[in-house]
Order: sequence, then C-alpha cells, then structure tokens
Amino acid sequence: MFEFTTLWIFLLLPLPLLARYFLKTQKRSYTAIWIPLAQGITKQQSEIQSSHIGTVIPWLVWLLLLCALAKPIWFAEPIRLQQESRDMIISLDLSGSMQEVDMPLNGKTVDRLTLVKNLLNEFIELRHGDRLGLILFADHAYLQTPLTFDLNTIKQMVSETEIGLVGKYTAIGESIAMAIKRFVENKNEQRVLILISDGANSPNTLDPIKAAKQAAKNNITIYTIGIGADEMIRKSFWGKQRVNPSADLDEKTLTEIATLTGGQYFRARDQQALQQIYQTLNQLEPIDSNFLEFRPEKNLFYWPLSLAVLILFFALLYFKLRGRYVA
Repeated sequence: MFEFTTLWIFLLLPLPLLARYFLKTQKRSYTAIWIPLAQGITKQQSEIQSSHIGTVIPWLVWLLLLCALAKPIWFAEPIRLQQESRDMIISLDLSGSMQEVDMPLNGKTVDRLTLVKNLLNEFIELRHGDRLGLILFADHAYLQTPLTFDLNTIKQMVSETEIGLVGKYTAIGESIAMAIKRFVENKNEQRVLILISDGANSPNTLDPIKAAKQAAKNNITIYTIGIGADEMIRKSFWGKQRVNPSADLDEKTLTEIATLTGGQYFRARDQQALQQIYQTLNQLEPIDSNFLEFRPEKNLFYWPLSLAVLILFFALLYFKLRGRYVA
C-alpha cells in the first residue's frame, strides 16, 4: 500500500500564487521606467512567460517537491512474528532408497521422496513464526537453506530436491552434526531437529549416536521419522512375491537418537501415518499464540525529488538553447 505520511505539506501548493500576488503589490509602488535598449529582452521574456512550458514546468517541479516533502512510503504486506520463536531444522534423506515406489498418495503409489515432499510442504505452512532450515544428506550432509523466517523459500527448496542430488548413501550422523553447528551459531534456546530417513547410517561416517549425545548437550530435541512400507508385492520371474522394502531401515538407531535428545521416533508406513506424525509434532512443539506484526516500509521520496531535478535541468537547458536561437 502506498501513502503520504505528511499530507499537510500539500497545503503549501498555492504558496507560489500568494508570493506572486504580494510581489506584484509591492512592485506597484515603484515608477515604471521604459528602456528602449531592453525592449528585445522584455519581448523575449514575455514570450517565454507566455509559453505553456514556462507556465507548466514551475508548477510541475513545485508539485514534485511537495510530493517528496510529504514522505511517500510504500508499505508491504504485514509480517507476523512470534514473540518467542523457535529454531527448527528439517534434515531430509536423499539416498538412493528414497526412490523406492512403495508409498500410497491419493490413491496412487509413489516413491518415498514424493510423499515426503508433498506432506512436508503442508507441515511447513503451519510453522509461522519459526525459523526453519533445511539439511539434505546422502553421501554427506549439506546445508540447503540456513535458518530463516521465509517459509516460501523452504517450501521451494523442498520441492526442488531430487534423488542423487547429494549422493546415494545415508550419512545420518553428519546431518545431526551439521544441525548442531547451525543451532549453536544462533542464540535461540528452542532448538528442534526433524530427521527423516529410510535407511541406516553409512559405514565410515560419523556415528549418529555420538552426534545425538552432542546434540543433547546443546539442548537440541530430535524427532526422527522412519519412512517406508512394511510389505509390498513385486513381480518376478517366479511370479508375485511379498517383500519388505524397509529391511534396511535402522529403527533401533533412530529410536535411540530421539530418546537421547528428549524427542520421539515415528514410523511412517503410508500417507495417513505421515500426516498423523506431522499433526503430533505440531502438538509436541506448539506454536506460540502471541504475535508481533509489522509492515516493511520503503521510503520513496527520492523518486519525485529526482524527477523534479531532472525536469528542471532539461527546462533550463531548453530555455538557454532557445535564448541563443532567438538572439
């Protein structure tokens, strides 16, 4: 929304007319003297004053100056912030197993990452007032988005994630360590990590239990979510077979990580289960109802001021060139 913060400035609009009136009144007390040699100059001045340019430009410049003095400000959409926000990081597994097609979504069977992305965006929309961050991990952990109040950016980054973007293994310990580093850099005391994975920690990487113990020392609560169906039918040369697509899911480690940090482990076998998990997380980590609201504002006084200077410059240039031409 656009508005002038000092509208009373426009009451000065007729000031040039008043000044002209009083100046004319004072001039009448003097005796007019006709100088023949100045007749050409007087005629030239009369032509300039009678021209539309000579009349309109001063008023236009005066109006623009008043617009600048009236402090024009553009107010953006209101932003609501909680008085006491929390820092929350989502750590998302992008290992190769996340492309396993075993999760139902709106009547269709999709891969695990598609389901997580779909429902995760709904969860992010409910985190108004929180600072969210996003970590992606596979071979190693990478900070995709630092802690920010910009939920739209987080949703966009989640939507753009792809399998193989950061490798094909599962460095759970590194993702926790990355989150610890980011939490420590911020002074907010409420720190929550939501770790989503469908596998086990890769060999020769940081031990997730050691990382979880370090997280507990830094007052970080970790909620872990295990993704994957318990059973699915696969067609093979020998016919249909029942298999467990989540055989590699290390529920024991994920449970211990959550327990060590005062969090909770959840098992997501389908769309309904994952939705219920997100609802439970909202209850476990409630949103503060006290909000601070402010509207970002941008001062625009320099636009009318710059335009007035520009018009005045070209007007003076025009009159100077015209005077030389007439002379």
